[in-house]
Amino acid sequence: MNFNLTPEQTEFQTAVRRFAEKHLKAGALARAHSDDYPTDVAQLMAAQGLLGITIAEADGGQGGSLMDAVIAIETVASVCPRSADVVQAGNFGAIRVLAEYGSPLQKEKYLQPLLAGKALIAVGMTEPGAGSAVTELVTSATPDGEGFRVNGSKIFTTHGPHADVFLTYVRFGPGVKGIGSVLIETKMDGVTLGKRSRFTSGEEWVEIFFNNVYVPKDMVVLGEGGFKKQIAGFNVERLGNTARSLALGRYAYEEAREWAMQRKQFGRLLCEFQGLQWKFADMRIKLDAAQLLLYRAATNADTGFPSPTETAIAKAYCNQTGFDVSNEAMQVLGGMGYSQESLVEYCMRRCRGWMIAGGSIEILKNRIAEAVFDRTFSQRPN
Repeated sequence: MNFNLTPEQTEFQTAVRRFAEKHLKAGALARAHSDDYPTDVAQLMAAQGLLGITIAEADGGQGGSLMDAVIAIETVASVCPRSADVVQAGNFGAIRVLAEYGSPLQKEKYLQPLLAGKALIAVGMTEPGAGSAVTELVTSATPDGEGFRVNGSKIFTTHGPHADVFLTYVRFGPGVKGIGSVLIETKMDGVTLGKRSRFTSGEEWVEIFFNNVYVPKDMVVLGEGGFKKQIAGFNVERLGNTARSLALGRYAYEEAREWAMQRKQFGRLLCEFQGLQWKFADMRIKLDAAQLLLYRAATNADTGFPSPTETAIAKAYCNQTGFDVSNEAMQVLGGMGYSQESLVEYCMRRCRGWMIAGGSIEILKNRIAEAVFDRTFSQRPN
């Protein structure tokens, strides 16, 4: 069993790092605290082939593996944590579901601008009454002539204020089998955005309202019975979340390590105090273990969708590790770590959010337990 990257993967990693050092490093701090989506970065990445890495060449992508995309998101995050969001949006989640299940017409209309970094797609999933229990969503798609009328709302949508189109989970009929998805552009009649709200991470979200929005039938991505396929695609988004958690934890660790080798207190370098040595030993153990779990999930997926169980294990552990390590790194840096002059506190805030987003750690543990006992445990009352 080989735990090293292949020569081709190492070469790719080096090229991505060279790009990030040249184009992203200088503005990393300002970018992290900006309210705007870094469209300029998206277009730079598009020119470098860093968007659509896992999408087939026939659809305008690079035809690479999920592991390639994970390497890209980790490497970019090691230089500019905020820019890793662009790799996420251009390779994981909604764009991958569109490429996998979208019709030729849908791909022609949306994939080209998305892969060029000139448009942004977001997942409209969570509702006021449907979070972890996403199958309780009520946003409806009612037949109307040659299309559907969509009514409902979505909250906590990543990139919601900036997206051009939403891959929207809707209910065509009752039960889980009645759930599917449609493409809804923000400029469509009946689509309105609520006031902007801010997460602790600094990201903004808006409530998205659909008031009798007409969606042509050719904008249906997955009709009734499509929920399981959508969730399979969502596991790819979870791996993007997982990779960023680990990468930001490692970024904070490296910042703290450099600090500990330079900063003196009581006439000694910080790294010479055993209490801090043990902190760094614990951080390294967690980071290495998390890396192996992430790479297992990504490698076993190859060019397909990852295993739900392996994804859940990797995400739960990497989420916790990213937060724990960045939190400890912030402690090592003291006041500078807590200051917004450092990206360490930013990494800690972002990692804390990913413990909730994309499937909370608690929900993931439920899924892992189901795999352990090879049975389903309903969370609903009898």
